[in-house]
Amino acid sequence: MTDTNHSVSLALDYPDRKLNRATSIFRPIMVIPIAIILCLVSGVGGDNSHETWHVALAAGGIVFLPTLLMLLFRWKYPRWWFDWNLNLTRFCMRVGAYFLLLTDAYPSTDEEQSVHVDLPYPDPTKDLKVGLPLVKWFLAIPHYVVLAFLAVAVLFVTIVAWFAILFTGRYPKDMFSFVVGVMRWGLRVNAYAFLLVTDTYPPFSLK
Repeated sequence: MTDTNHSVSLALDYPDRKLNRATSIFRPIMVIPIAIILCLVSGVGGDNSHETWHVALAAGGIVFLPTLLMLLFRWKYPRWWFDWNLNLTRFCMRVGAYFLLLTDAYPSTDEEQSVHVDLPYPDPTKDLKVGLPLVKWFLAIPHYVVLAFLAVAVLFVTIVAWFAILFTGRYPKDMFSFVVGVMRWGLRVNAYAFLLVTDTYPPFSLK
């Protein structure tokens, strides 16, 4: 399931075995502790008393604006910023895969487990065009629209898969491939528009 035609890749090991029915049934509850940790690391939060969000972007999350400015004015992508973005993305993918029933292994904060994410570390002077990071988010708008519809499809597929696991203990392989494909598509868009690690426009493809 590894993509060989794009520098950004996501692959999940298909669980060719019976999954844990108990943890699958109560997955929305089981995922809460690790989801809270992910939110804290990502800096998700706000203060509604003044109808403003604050602190969140400074506390954590993907390093986007500093990277954008560094690329524009210094033509440089600090390695430790890339490492942070890569590892946070991997963590997000593990939590997402667990929530979507693609694995019954509880998400690790640091181990790869069955979710394999690969992003290229760019050399801005060779791999990235000057000024393009300013408009990538805009150029990716068609992908946002398609992914919104695909997200709805993933919701329905996950519900069907939940029943399949409940009665058979297995995640239907075609459904598994579809959900992973949507996650892969979203990862490529994120890598292009916000992680800023590639100038290769994301393909409209699940493969």
